[in-house]
Amino acid sequence: MRPTHLLRSVTALVVLAAITSPQPAAGIGGTATINPIASDIAAKFWSSVQVSSGSDTAALAKDQDEATAWIADDHRPGQWLTLDLGGRYDAIRKVEVVFPDAGSTYRYVVEASADNSHWATIADHSRSTVAARGAADLVHREGIRYLRVRIIGTSPGATVGISEIRAFNYLRDDLVNGADMSYADQHQGQNFYVNPNPSMDDMGAGPGLLDVAADRGMQFTRLRVWNEPRDESSGLPTSPAYQGPDRTAAVAKAVVARGMKLGIDFHYADSWADPGKQPKPRAWAQLTFPELQRAMYEFTYDYVRRLARQGTRPDKVAVGNEVINGFLYGSEAAEIGTTNPPYFDRDKDIYQSQPGGGLLWKYWKSTVPEEQVKYDQAWDRFASLMATGISAVRKASPSTKVEIHAIVDKDRLDKTMEFWQQLLPRLKARGVDPDVLALSYYPEWHGSPDELDLYLHTMATTLGNYRLEIAETSYPASGEGGAPMPNSTFPRTVQGQADALQRVIQAANDIVDNKGLGMLVWEPADWQSMFRAVPGMPGYFEPYASIDIFAKSAAKNILQDKVYLTAKAGRAPRLPHNVTVLRVKDKVVRATPVKWSQADAQGTRYSITGQTAYGPVTAIVDVVN
Repeated sequence: MRPTHLLRSVTALVVLAAITSPQPAAGIGGTATINPIASDIAAKFWSSVQVSSGSDTAALAKDQDEATAWIADDHRPGQWLTLDLGGRYDAIRKVEVVFPDAGSTYRYVVEASADNSHWATIADHSRSTVAARGAADLVHREGIRYLRVRIIGTSPGATVGISEIRAFNYLRDDLVNGADMSYADQHQGQNFYVNPNPSMDDMGAGPGLLDVAADRGMQFTRLRVWNEPRDESSGLPTSPAYQGPDRTAAVAKAVVARGMKLGIDFHYADSWADPGKQPKPRAWAQLTFPELQRAMYEFTYDYVRRLARQGTRPDKVAVGNEVINGFLYGSEAAEIGTTNPPYFDRDKDIYQSQPGGGLLWKYWKSTVPEEQVKYDQAWDRFASLMATGISAVRKASPSTKVEIHAIVDKDRLDKTMEFWQQLLPRLKARGVDPDVLALSYYPEWHGSPDELDLYLHTMATTLGNYRLEIAETSYPASGEGGAPMPNSTFPRTVQGQADALQRVIQAANDIVDNKGLGMLVWEPADWQSMFRAVPGMPGYFEPYASIDIFAKSAAKNILQDKVYLTAKAGRAPRLPHNVTVLRVKDKVVRATPVKWSQADAQGTRYSITGQTAYGPVTAIVDVVN
């Protein structure tokens, strides 16, 4: 991906400067309320329920409407409902069950299983004597796929059934979030601070972009590599050679020195590579296909080895960038129809003289034999080049994960699935396989967050045991009067930026079987920025408050934030003195006191707010005669 606006070309930052260690301070660019991410997997389209009886109403137990319910046909003790989450999850930390009748007592247990055969009790209400519509229970068990509620018994006349079951998924410990910050070597003369105010003794983290990124919780930095950086229009080498092998190797040292994981994104081009353009490097343009493979192998192997030897072994390497249409275009470009970048089209006698790895989508589904042959041959060339790159990374650094990075255009999931279903078997036939399948996600081009969920779920359940990543995303904090981006509901504000990016993190975290790897924001200081220029201070930049999504999206403590109570008409409910809290780090559940506010008791249902040391609690009170 690249921005459509021009970016300033400035002298490079000295990336090996001494590491500062300031005290963390809050970002002051705008405001944002950032809560830990939690999502109800029962509400996802891939969850399902089975019941002991009354199957025609079973789905009503997960329809997000407490006014509807699964009702068992058989009212004898032992009726059950099983929620299938669609895959295993390691961070289901809260389960909520709501029953149909406010004035009834329900005795039940909640059980968890990974395989629908071996069960463990995670909440026991089998001896309850209190009338209540339900409860929220905290969980500290990994590998949950199935949740079963067994109704042991009820008070006389109670409706046997469940109005709602909810299973809340929190961020896993191993989810890694960060950014592509390849422009980090182009910010000399620009000062990035958390608190950029010269009158303050402590300006917060800085002065470099990477200093602030690491301080604000980014765990991972991806850096792109151009073979011999060239101007995208003229095709002439650029000086300084930003994003070239030497400068990227220097930035890699700064990334690792700041404690972040390192990713490398090989473009296999001298300028931008994306779905609209994939030019060969000039040095490889006239090579025969076997020679092209050798050059690609040697370049990839040598560079990964170089990084490893300088103490910056990459955690992950992407072989190509947004390669949905192939890469390293050559003589097939005429049939693709591409004219970008300008030098690739202008010097076609050089760049298009030999075959490359471009895909011929125009022949997809063609019934003309000659066109189908061309389609298959293009796939074979692309797969051969991709296998070459994967093999080189594996040889140079066996511990480094290998990624293939594509996209799903809005309403084009079929094309992306064809991409994976053509490519992956060909790679396996060549004796290699990637570790990670990645997508870019920008709502204006790729659809709504719900569509992103669909893309990821389809890949996770169709393609095999690969990890999945959102390798690029972004969202603006300003513009268009705050109106949401196309295909989005989040306003273009600092709060909207935080919420939109958290939604992408959530999508990665909610992938079944814990297959989500994480999310990377694309160039957060230069594109749909998470930073702003400090008013009245030329050359100084501070992060928007939205940057705290990297540090605050994972819960440290999970509160039992909802209690269900029943009260007789005209009487105050008996509010609990304590609720429970789960400390995520050591999985310890303990009690915490609640201070309740005064209630304005009106109607047959009302709520009371309480405060704990870990946040607010809501008591939902049902009034019965």
